[in-house]
Amino acid sequence: MLKGFKGFLMQGEVIIIAVGLVVATAFSTLVKAFTDSVINPIIAAAGGADSPGLGVQLRDEDPSTFIDFGTFISAIIYFIIFMAVIYFVLIVPYRAFEARRGNEVFGDPAPTKACPDCLSSDLPMGATKCMHCGSAVAVA
Repeated sequence: MLKGFKGFLMQGEVIIIAVGLVVATAFSTLVKAFTDSVINPIIAAAGGADSPGLGVQLRDEDPSTFIDFGTFISAIIYFIIFMAVIYFVLIVPYRAFEARRGNEVFGDPAPTKACPDCLSSDLPMGATKCMHCGSAVAVA
C-alpha cells in the first residue's frame, strides 16, 4: 500500500502540479500586497476626500451600510493580474515544453457535430449514433 502511494507521489505530473501550486500561492501573496498597497489607495482616492472610498453610503453615520465598490474593483484587478501571470509564467512554458515532447496540451477542442433530432452539439465527428437520444447521425 505505501509502495503504491510513493509511486503516485513520485509521478512527474504530481510534482509539476505541486510546484505550480506553491508558485501560485507565493505569487498570489505578492499580487495581493500590490493591490492592497497600490491599487486600493488609488481607487479610494476616487471616492473623494471626505468619503471612506469609492462607494455609496446607504445610511448616514453607519459605516456598516457602506457599499464599497473599490474593494470589488480591486478584486477584479487582482484576478486579472494573477491569471495573466499564471498564464505567461506557467501555461506558456509548459505548453512549449510539451510541444517539444510531441504532446499538445491546452489546444483547441476536437471538432464536433450536432444531432438532427435532439440538436445536441457535442457529438464527435465520427459518431454514427447520438449518445443522447440514440438516433442515427450521418458521418461527416
